[in-house]
This record gives sequence, structure tokens and C-alpha cells, in this order.
Amino acid sequence: MSTSASVTARRLTAATLTAGALVGAMALPASASDHARPHRPEVRISAVQYDAPGRDDRSRSSLNREWVELTNTTRHTINLDGWTLKNEDGRTYTFHHYRLEGRSTVRVHTGEGRDTRRDLFQDRYKEVWDNRSDTATLRNDHGRFVDDESWGRNRHHDGGHHDGGHRDGGHRDGNRH
Repeated sequence: MSTSASVTARRLTAATLTAGALVGAMALPASASDHARPHRPEVRISAVQYDAPGRDDRSRSSLNREWVELTNTTRHTINLDGWTLKNEDGRTYTFHHYRLEGRSTVRVHTGEGRDTRRDLFQDRYKEVWDNRSDTATLRNDHGRFVDDESWGRNRHHDGGHHDGGHRDGGHRDGNRH
């Protein structure tokens, strides 16, 4: 191969590599911006009533006024079978054969009752959520973190996973006893 043919081949190769690098660099910001969007959970803890209104006397009525609400933010039904809702002390409620319809909310009560599409019951005889400070943590059926909500000394100061909103009318500061 002659020297001029060799130089031409090298120039063509260099031009091709440069063009490929430019195309790749131009495509990078588009794909990087796709990954920069914040992940929004499909199911989130939308409200917590950790201090039941009225007297805490461990009656069915009192226990059922303590609850956590979960909201499906998508249009699609989500199967919660095997998902868990847990407090800091390790008390865990596991969802069994429950599907949360799209754009709907379910309230998980501490006490006893008959499960419906909108209300589930843990069938406990004692309060689960500490009135002063606690964290409710939701995990999927693979044990992966989905969402949490804290109040009192454990409250997320950076807005947590909820854009800083108080979704239960402000009853999260732990000052109400």
C-alpha cells in the first residue's frame, strides 16, 4: 500500500471516529436529561393519623382512629400482596391479596374490623404508632423501600419523599398528645 493511500485511510478513519464522537456527545444530554427526572413512587403514604382523636383506651373505636393512608398515584391497579407497612419498633402489617385501584386510597387501621376496598384492619389490640415520634415505612413485596413518613424527632427536615407537604392537615408535628 502506498504512503498516500495509507494517509488517506488514516484520515478517513479519524474523520469517522470524530463524527461518531460528536454524534454521541450530542445524544448524551438528551438521555442524561431523561434520567434526571425525579422518581415518583406509584404508591405513597398520603396521610397518617398516629394519635387517635379522643381518649386512648385501646377500644376498637380508639384503635381504628389510628391509621395510615396509602394512595396509588397511577391510573393502573397495583397488587400490594406481600407489601409491608412497618413502624420503628418493628411492628409490621403485611398486605394479603389486596389490589389498590388506580387513583385511589386505602386506609390501614390499627384495630379490628372487616376489610373493604377502602379500609383494611391490622387486627391489633394495642396502638402501633407512637404519638410523639415514629416512622411509617412502606416496602414492596421484594422488600424494597417505597415510601416513608416520620413525625416528632424523626421527622424528615428536607421534605422527605413528599415535597414537604403535610397531607393530613398538619397533624404530624408530634405536639398533640
